[in-house]
Amino acid sequence: MHSKTSYTTGLWAEFLACVYLRLHGCRILHRRYITGKNTQRAEIDIVARHGNVLVFIEVKSRPDISTAMNAVTHTQRLRLRRAAETYISRHKWSGDARFDIIAVCGYKIHWVKNAL
Repeated sequence: MHSKTSYTTGLWAEFLACVYLRLHGCRILHRRYITGKNTQRAEIDIVARHGNVLVFIEVKSRPDISTAMNAVTHTQRLRLRRAAETYISRHKWSGDARFDIIAVCGYKIHWVKNAL
């Protein structure tokens, strides 16, 4: 197998996550949603709707789930929260919302709901 950059590995993991989410009843609203282009830029990997819940999803490709979970730092969590608040405000969402992590670990996909 040839080596991949972390960027292409991340894109592949996000693609797999989107397929996985669709198979589990989610509607993908946005991929790579960027907010705050001039200050404290933040990117949400996937914004989806699962039933009546708006779901903000961080995707990590790591060898195991604990490494993936630990890869979401405190600083990143704060940026994601601010980005989600901006998204909710801009799209006038008034329902429930949550943060999930999808860990792509080799051939396994782990969907951790309410992770942040």
